[in-house]
Amino acid sequence: MRVNGLAVEGAYVFTPEEFPDDRGRFLSHYQESVFGDAVGRPLFPVAQASSSVSRRGVVRGLHYTATPPGTAKYVHCPRGRALDVVLDVRVGSPTFGVWDSVVLDSLDFRAVYFPLGVAHLFVALEDDTVMSYLLSREYVAADELAISPLDPGLDLPVPGDLTPILSERDRAAPRLEEARAAGLLPDYRVCAEIEAGSRV
Repeated sequence: MRVNGLAVEGAYVFTPEEFPDDRGRFLSHYQESVFGDAVGRPLFPVAQASSSVSRRGVVRGLHYTATPPGTAKYVHCPRGRALDVVLDVRVGSPTFGVWDSVVLDSLDFRAVYFPLGVAHLFVALEDDTVMSYLLSREYVAADELAISPLDPGLDLPVPGDLTPILSERDRAAPRLEEARAAGLLPDYRVCAEIEAGSRV
């Protein structure tokens, strides 16, 4: 398995090794030893496993969890194809406001780790794209926040040949600087302390 750090501090992409034969392919999209070497600790205890199914053009995000409590994620795409984006919204982070993107699909089976305090978005590039998530905490609606995926100050790489399909919540979400001014963003130091004090 190959590991690459993303432009957002603490976020990583994992690309599994494949073992093909005449029956098909075998691969592992998570390996504890590789994850631990890259991140410096084991994967969080999984509190929830979720999946979404989206048609081409669906944009989900930018979503993040109020911290505390915060939620870390490990995400892969078992069917279809998606452009996955991470944005650092941790105030005080050396990479605050920086984003990076990875294509996740059912050919390479890459996975992405999102630490506490970052925002996540994906764009479904094919119909019936399935995204699978391992989460460090169960979903609590009151803790879930969003940044506008269409914030012109971010210039996210939403493909120009797609008409974005957004939820009303995401369409009404504030821009990054509006959320910062309103005190809605996580504090980098608090995120680091939570991660250092537990297996999050």
